[in-house]
Amino acid sequence: MQDQYRTVARAGVHEIEVNKSRFLCALAPAATEEEAQAFIARVRKEHPTARHHCFAYVLGADGSVQKASDDGEPGGTAGVPMLQMLVRREVRYVVAVVTRYFGGVKLGAGGLIRAYGGAVGEALDVLGTVTRRRFRLATVTVDHQRAGKLENDLRATGRAVREVDYGADVRIEVGLPEAEIEGFRAWLADTTAGTAGLELGGEAYGDA
Repeated sequence: MQDQYRTVARAGVHEIEVNKSRFLCALAPAATEEEAQAFIARVRKEHPTARHHCFAYVLGADGSVQKASDDGEPGGTAGVPMLQMLVRREVRYVVAVVTRYFGGVKLGAGGLIRAYGGAVGEALDVLGTVTRRRFRLATVTVDHQRAGKLENDLRATGRAVREVDYGADVRIEVGLPEAEIEGFRAWLADTTAGTAGLELGGEAYGDA
């Protein structure tokens, strides 16, 4: 697994105009192909009169899934430059849809490539990106008396607290970089006088 990856910070739309044609680039995070396709379908529905809805998406922390569509534009002039922009910017788990409203002036192959790729690049600049790091999930079990202070201490020391579950005991799920697990185990024993339990789980990605 990759130690980290970059993705779009939030969903949003950015518009550019080239020779009277409007290019609306909608960007969104997407965890799966189903999510990406659902987003593409939603954008199509929002702009039923637009001439083209070209798309590209990159999934997997290592960018293992890549798809693109020209949606009626000349081959290689829309989806491919959009995909190339996503790959060049090293963003993952992201879907881009560029909706074009034709303005009456033909742009030629070079113009289309610049417009579609440029719309994605500008949208990434406007919406911003975030880096997500690989974490090991760990569940801390502690009694109710110590739970509040422990949760505060975890947050104060910059730990990624993901979930808190109040049952017979309190279970706090945290994300830990692999290299910090043993140090965390010692810190936890010291902070709770050895009363807290620690159970290691699988891996996930979280904000760096």
